Amino acid sequence: MNERLLLQLEVDQLNAAYAAALDERRFDAWPEFFLPEGHYKVQARENFDRGLPLALIALESQGMMKDRVYGITQTIYHGPYYTRHVVSPAQVLGEENGRIRAQAHYAVFRTRPGDASEVYNVGRYIDEIERTPAGLKLASRLCVYDSEMVLNSLIYPI
Repeated sequence: MNERLLLQLEVDQLNAAYAAALDERRFDAWPEFFLPEGHYKVQARENFDRGLPLALIALESQGMMKDRVYGITQTIYHGPYYTRHVVSPAQVLGEENGRIRAQAHYAVFRTRPGDASEVYNVGRYIDEIERTPAGLKLASRLCVYDSEMVLNSLIYPI
């Protein structure tokens, strides 16, 4: 198998495992998809396109992500809901200095118990990924969402 296809498969498997962890509510596993100094940001497309820094969530380390997980699981009160992430095959954009650049489109559906499913958030992941002894890890994940409106509040990671 050629190296480019193998890299494509590895990135797709990273995205599939990431989505499964979130959809299965294994939030403690979420920070482990990132490098210790990894970045995670959720930003509106309008701000991204204009080069504006404002984001709904901007976390700058695994430690900050772990704090977010603690908030989600221990302190934030909200009506329960389930998520289902659908992620497109990744577009591997290149590799420089050991860092892989890739992007993938995503749709997140939300289902409240006893209610119909609804589209919750749609956009694209813009990723920088590094190969580590433990496999591929996200150096940064920027979630650029298309809608100007976010239903209620953003609690779980995208």
